[in-house]
Amino acid sequence: MPSPTRSNRAYRVVARILRPPLLAVTRRDWHGVEHLPTDRGFIVASNHMTNIDPLTFAHFLWDNGFVPKILAKASLFRVPVVGKVLLATGQIPVHRNTAAAGESLQAAVRAVADGDCVAVFPEGTLTRDPDLWPMVGKTGVARLALTTQAPVIPVAQWGPQNLLGRYKKLLKPIPRKKITIVAGPPVVLDDLYGRPQDNATLREATERVMAAITALLEDARGEQAPAVRYDMRRPDADRSTPPEAP
Repeated sequence: MPSPTRSNRAYRVVARILRPPLLAVTRRDWHGVEHLPTDRGFIVASNHMTNIDPLTFAHFLWDNGFVPKILAKASLFRVPVVGKVLLATGQIPVHRNTAAAGESLQAAVRAVADGDCVAVFPEGTLTRDPDLWPMVGKTGVARLALTTQAPVIPVAQWGPQNLLGRYKKLLKPIPRKKITIVAGPPVVLDDLYGRPQDNATLREATERVMAAITALLEDARGEQAPAVRYDMRRPDADRSTPPEAP
């Protein structure tokens, strides 16, 4: 298949290496491509269950004509070979809890302004939910969305965890695994654009993104998510019922 027009040489080389094994070990059940903008830069946000789902996420976008610039933790850029590949393909390092944290946001803002597809895992790490539901998201996606006012497309993935389990290192390629990826319509955030980017606004925008991803995942799984989202800050909280209003 032809490479996306915005791809560089390094990205095309990586795609030629990775696409054949992904095609060989997966059965792709992809939906919602019509929601991905073709006339401007945008943000695409997915749930995160296993270390293989950045590849299945990128595969979905690449094969549908988009060249994702993925926000990835900065430590990956220091891994031999991997780091060079990430830099050469234009991925964006995320410097959490450091003085360079703002550089990540600015790099992502520039990419969106340049018309790129910027891919984000709002949870910031693999979900800790015992049943692999999306957990409470971090506010980086909200900062990027409210700063750029670009469309945020929610995406749900289900199936990559069967190819590589959470925290596992051994792939299970046989039999071929069904990978369901569903993109939804843009998350409604325009009513928040004029508000200060304080904690309340950022949390509201983040939760809207996570709710949209969760709704898509419920449809993909044919199950209902817990009433209360898993929160890494309160891992022992009861999630069977929503907290009572004060």
